Amino acid sequence: MAQITSEVQLTAQGRPQSRAEQLADAIRSAIGERGLGAGDFFGTLESIREQTGLARTTVGEAVKLLRDRGVLVVRPGRRGGLFVARTTPLVRLRHTLMDVDEDPSTIADAIELRESLEELIAVRAAAHRTDEDVRALRELLAHMEAAATWDDFMHGNWELHRRIALICPNLMARTVYESTLGFLTGGRARQAGDVAADYWEARLDVHRRLVAAIATGDSGAVRAAVAAHAAPV
Repeated sequence: MAQITSEVQLTAQGRPQSRAEQLADAIRSAIGERGLGAGDFFGTLESIREQTGLARTTVGEAVKLLRDRGVLVVRPGRRGGLFVARTTPLVRLRHTLMDVDEDPSTIADAIELRESLEELIAVRAAAHRTDEDVRALRELLAHMEAAATWDDFMHGNWELHRRIALICPNLMARTVYESTLGFLTGGRARQAGDVAADYWEARLDVHRRLVAAIATGDSGAVRAAVAAHAAPV
């Protein structure tokens, strides 16, 4: 594993790195040095602690950072441990490729908060939508369907979710939700590599289902669509 140096390292925000952040960087480097890919076993919390001599709390915090960034997954059980995560375009967007001047764990917190409100916002929107709202949602969906690039697609995605939130009559929930969208779109989403056509179509289909459910006012269908929207792919 790449060694943690005793020199003071700085984050992108200019503050000193914590031990956990330094360890997270070392683990990420070690994954590359070993040539590990998605699904490969990396080690255990205990093996990392033994190699580094760091406290269990520090190792645990570093692993949490890497889990939040979509680098590692933690599997329990006798054959469990730390495994290299499958990195889909959505995971990369969520955890590693946001041009936002914040720590990645802060970004993860904003995403968690947004997703916790997603069902409430969508269900209330379905109960209070008007014909004008439905027309607006279908127009935004059409823009997503016509997007020529992934960046254009994601811009349409953000706008669609903003419009859904606008329908929700719960002012407090709407304000918090919209603030997380503003935070996450404050930077430009950079997508590494090409996005597979089947993945793109799958994300489109999720949003088609969500708009259709809101249009019909079917709360059960809305909840199913929100669950599909949040599901890892």
